[in-house]
Amino acid sequence: MPRLLQKLLTTALLFIGFATQAYEIEDLGDGLHRFIDDRHRSVFLITSEGAIVTDPLNKKAAIWLNEQIKTRFNVPVKYVIYSHNHSDHIYGAEVFKSPHTTFVAHKLAAQDIKNTQMKTVTPSLTFENELLLTLGDSTVKLNYHGPNDGRGSVSILFEKQKTLFVVDWIVIGRMPWQKLWSYDIQGMINSTQAVLKYDFNTFVGGHADIGSKADVARYLSYLELLYSQVTAGVLAGNTLDEIKQNVKLDQFSDFKQFDAWLPLNIEGVYERLMEESGMGWRSDL
Repeated sequence: MPRLLQKLLTTALLFIGFATQAYEIEDLGDGLHRFIDDRHRSVFLITSEGAIVTDPLNKKAAIWLNEQIKTRFNVPVKYVIYSHNHSDHIYGAEVFKSPHTTFVAHKLAAQDIKNTQMKTVTPSLTFENELLLTLGDSTVKLNYHGPNDGRGSVSILFEKQKTLFVVDWIVIGRMPWQKLWSYDIQGMINSTQAVLKYDFNTFVGGHADIGSKADVARYLSYLELLYSQVTAGVLAGNTLDEIKQNVKLDQFSDFKQFDAWLPLNIEGVYERLMEESGMGWRSDL
């Protein structure tokens, strides 16, 4: 084989190897696992009666995960749960489609999937406030807490494993996404306050790090202080630039992207106060 061709083949094989290594499965205990695809995460539960898979993420990731469940655990996928309606988390679900698989989502997420003709499997089981799924000796509790991120975004609690899975509206060890696009900031606060009443020890998010209940409480503190300080600045008649200078949240400077995204977080809250809360046209301000 010519040396140049051999070198190109070796490089290609290395690239394929690195691409494969981008997918990871971490054992969280009691049959629960975290699935990692680059910046995205989901969880899946293996029981004697089958598997419960949360967000499939995308088709390539779903193909890889489905193969792992077949070869490593040898159980059928009984449920696929969508955390909410955003395509970067719920595409690729068709990989798991079979006569014995039920696709689950909140009714608002299912409505949006249908209305916008998303290229994923339409959920066949929907709910309004709470849904309990039992498989084997494990129970999964899904709850809708009102608007927070996207449509129909829910919390997913694996009760036996005392593990909470939430996508986008709680992020551990990192700042909320830039200008808080699609976020309802007050809704995020309300929803996070609600899940802190649950009995869980481990938190897994759709992005970033695994954490504890204390980490979720600290993230809530960031949201509350961000919201209250920006609101105070608007009430004081300050401009957006002045608010960016005055907001002080250095106690959270260890969060990834703190310096780059704090000004964007402030701007996102400001815009929602101006528009959604109507502070931009209040006669008293």
